[in-house]
Amino acid sequence: MMDFSQLEGKLGYRFKDKELLRRALTLSSADNLFNNQTLEFFGDAVLEFIVSEKIFDDTESEGRLTERRKALVSDDALTPVSKRLGLDTALIRGTSDTRNKKAVPSAYEAVVAAIYLDGGLNEAKKFVFSTLDFNARAAENYKGDLQELLQSRGEERPVYVSENVGTEQSPRHMAKFTLYGVTFEGTAEKVKDAEQLAAKKALDYIKSQNN
Repeated sequence: MMDFSQLEGKLGYRFKDKELLRRALTLSSADNLFNNQTLEFFGDAVLEFIVSEKIFDDTESEGRLTERRKALVSDDALTPVSKRLGLDTALIRGTSDTRNKKAVPSAYEAVVAAIYLDGGLNEAKKFVFSTLDFNARAAENYKGDLQELLQSRGEERPVYVSENVGTEQSPRHMAKFTLYGVTFEGTAEKVKDAEQLAAKKALDYIKSQNN
């Protein structure tokens, strides 16, 4: 059996059933039957519950709480956490599996499930609370804010059109939509960021019209 003592030290949890941890780290490319896919599925739900309970505040809107939770449990947020804990190098992969980036944040979810199954909800909470940064602010969601504003007015949400305006070496995307007869554009490396920039311009325009 593999020695996980060093990894358990980083996780801050000692497993009674070491096979649970081994399974949480095993990708389907290494073992088609004994792998972390179902643990990842379960851990995603457990993690969302723990985070939801932690950030719950009935004075905040549902939309804001959802955005904050999304920011905390997104792949972008979990990837550096997994790497800091050493989960990326502890993954048990198939010999040809070297580029599965999704496996790194998913390993965190699988470990959450493994700890929950091995030690219960309180131990899973301790792990999540000690490894996630709950003080991190969610990125501004201009698209969501714009959509909420338009819905409150009984108006339809904008339809974004994106276009690749960069090169293979320097990817750039432009996103645009038309609202109130005005076209708003945003350009960024990723389509979603370009859409956020376009939405921000629309919100600034609406605010200026209301002043």
